[in-house]
Amino acid sequence: MAPRIREELQPEELLKIIFTYTAKIANEKCLDRLLMLMADMGRELIVADRCTLWLLDESNRQLWTRVAHGVKEIRIPADSGLVGSAIQSGEPIIIEDAYGDKRFNQTVDKQTGYRTKAVLVTPIRDNEGRIIGAYQAINKLTEAQVFSVKDLEYLTLASAYSGKSLESALLYQEIEETQKEIIFRMGEIGESRSKETGNHVKRVAEYSFLLATLYGMSPEEAELIKMASPMHDIGKVAIPDEILKKPGKLTEEEFEIMKTHTYIGYRLLKNSNRRILKAAAIIAYQHHEKWNGKGYPQGLSGEQIHLYGRITAVADVLDALASERVYKRAWDFDRVIDLFRQERGEHFDPVLVDLLLDHTDEFIAIKEAYRDEVLEG
Repeated sequence: MAPRIREELQPEELLKIIFTYTAKIANEKCLDRLLMLMADMGRELIVADRCTLWLLDESNRQLWTRVAHGVKEIRIPADSGLVGSAIQSGEPIIIEDAYGDKRFNQTVDKQTGYRTKAVLVTPIRDNEGRIIGAYQAINKLTEAQVFSVKDLEYLTLASAYSGKSLESALLYQEIEETQKEIIFRMGEIGESRSKETGNHVKRVAEYSFLLATLYGMSPEEAELIKMASPMHDIGKVAIPDEILKKPGKLTEEEFEIMKTHTYIGYRLLKNSNRRILKAAAIIAYQHHEKWNGKGYPQGLSGEQIHLYGRITAVADVLDALASERVYKRAWDFDRVIDLFRQERGEHFDPVLVDLLLDHTDEFIAIKEAYRDEVLEG
């Protein structure tokens, strides 16, 4: 079905679009949402059928887009196609028929089944004038069906404004990724002292994310739990080796010392203003609490236990039982599931256990994806 022919925008319509989007763009830190807002603004400003934001990945010499209207992430060589040409030259491009231009890369059309005709590309620059990506508008929807110099002016204006917000979002994402990496590595340190494998924290993170998603949490909060859960045993860094690495059963006194890792982890993390570390503090403190109130360190019960702690408790025990350790063989998954049935409403939140039982295959898939290849002694 051919797109409906539309009229060029009147000045008051242009102003309305600009004011609507600039307010949203200025306050958006999530890169995916920002790219969508920028694409939508560009498309509406110049009455295009599609608008895509391409970003330059200099380390891999690629151009990539996570947001193209109707398209998932695509990556192409940095010097490829009309976008690559505009980025290499630093100059905008306007053409009436893409297939008549030898620079046009038909790969995306072949992947999507779309037919590109008119194209407008303009580079996006950061505050220092470096090109960080490009706007690409495709197929003009007015009767003329081609882009004009006026369209270029509008898209360049959008590019100049959005470039600053895009640079900020990319920096924010880099900080977030660095923070995630540090947290994950810290979690690995805590586990390695008790001879856990690196994949243990990965599996606990993935199990926690899946449980949070199945529970109905927003993608952002589920991601928060995924990032924070690897820190659940960080307090073990302060437990003496003779207790932490003891091959046999702990004495009552030794177990009391072992239990302090929950409070130690909480104390290490609780004063941070970062959302991830605040969540990690809760998880470190409460992941050994039990639904029936017989856990530690506070003896909380039911919904007194924070949901983050209840979720990580299921994820941590699931992995501990289903994985091989230096001191035990891995349990068969059916045996693990039987234990969760028995402990439903006792050790574990019954709702979370039901989600585990109803989606066992998805948890097994995570276990297989992050399998321990070599067990360290």
